[in-house]
Amino acid sequence: MAATYDFPSDLLAGQEELHQVRAELIDLLKRLPWSVEPLDGFSDETSWRRVERPASPGWTPDEQAQVEKLRARERELAVFVTCHRYWSEVTAPDQVNARAALKRAHGAPPGPPP
Repeated sequence: MAATYDFPSDLLAGQEELHQVRAELIDLLKRLPWSVEPLDGFSDETSWRRVERPASPGWTPDEQAQVEKLRARERELAVFVTCHRYWSEVTAPDQVNARAALKRAHGAPPGPPP
C-alpha cells in the first residue's frame, strides 16, 4: 500500500500554483514566435533531419515582460515548494516518494513530467 502524506495546506497551494504557472508559461511559449528577436527564416537540410523555421517577428516588449513575470513566479514557487519546512519532517528514504505524491496531490499536470 502506498504511503499517504499529510501535506500542509500552504505547501499544497504552492504546488498547485506551480502547476498552473508552468501550464500557463508552456501555453504562452507555444503561441509566441520561435525567436525572441526578429530573425529571418531558414531551412537546413544538411543535418539528420530537416529543420525549417519561418521568419520570426520577435516578441513584443509586453510578451517578453509576460514571459519573464511567469518565469520569475515559477522560480519563486519552485524554491518555496522544494525548501518548505515540511521536508525536514520527512525521513530521507521517504522524501522522493513524498515529493512525487505532492506533485500528484491535485491530479497530474498536463504534459510530460518536469
